[in-house]
Amino acid sequence: MKTLILMRHGKSSWRHNVSDRERPLKSRGKNDAKLVANQFVKHNDSPKFIFSSPANRALSTCKIFTKALKIPETEIKVIEDLYDFSGESVIDFIKSLANSLNEVMIFGHNHAFTSISNIFGDNFIDNLPTSGLVKINFEIDNWKDLKQGTTEFIIIPKELK
Repeated sequence: MKTLILMRHGKSSWRHNVSDRERPLKSRGKNDAKLVANQFVKHNDSPKFIFSSPANRALSTCKIFTKALKIPETEIKVIEDLYDFSGESVIDFIKSLANSLNEVMIFGHNHAFTSISNIFGDNFIDNLPTSGLVKINFEIDNWKDLKQGTTEFIIIPKELK
């Protein structure tokens, strides 16, 4: 069995004159990420393997989670291919994971994460909002055999307020 946890980055700020990759989180993005992280801690053991897009907003969201999960930031693996909006590179990355990794958490972007949630999960999501989290379980032994799984839960920050 394999488990995939997808976490979309928190709400980012457009107030700064920086590139898309460097856009920071808004205070709402930080607060929503903390809300979701605290709810996730109630549901789940800590994932052993954490991967993040190199974009500032995704990596900042990831660091909020690792703090809540009491995981050292040194455990975060930043993967260039996760800076992807279509989902193709993310799916290729997932399918290339070592089979020794049974549960992984990935921090990244939309529309990739909504698409992946709908392709591989069994709960349709119109749009995974910022700071939204989806956990999907798969009855597979090899990541390369990725096929539709079962959505265990979805955490949406608006539903926690």
